[in-house]
Amino acid sequence: MFWERFDHYTNAHTFTTIVTSLLDNHYHMLGYLKVGEELPEMMRKLHGSVAKLVNDLLPQRRVPFWGEGRDTYFDGCIRDELQFRRAYRYVLLQGVKAGIVRRWEEYSHTRVGVELEVGLKRASELRAFLEEVPYRRYQGWCEKRKRRQGH
Repeated sequence: MFWERFDHYTNAHTFTTIVTSLLDNHYHMLGYLKVGEELPEMMRKLHGSVAKLVNDLLPQRRVPFWGEGRDTYFDGCIRDELQFRRAYRYVLLQGVKAGIVRRWEEYSHTRVGVELEVGLKRASELRAFLEEVPYRRYQGWCEKRKRRQGH
């Protein structure tokens, strides 16, 4: 049922799913959203579907399901090829990391919509990487690297 709703909402918002992994209390996904302004509405719909599905299974409903007073999802932009590769691998291996399976292919709730190299090539063609957006984790690493190299 989750995948049915997931496909419905991502298609409705022109979101190209690259890789997605659903776990027991959260999910990860990497994809391309053609119209960035649609992200909050798409996420609201996805979260509503997940909350309903889970609450229908629980002995006692969780209200609010996602928590109050804070963002209920984390979104970020991919800045370059390295970050794309890392994000792809991170999402792909969630079932393995959680100890559910030994190989990602064994986990039925990990879906690959676009193979890594194909997605990477297409992201480059679309100029989808937002290299100019600062990323704190990379900034510290780049500065240390420059100092080591004597720049």
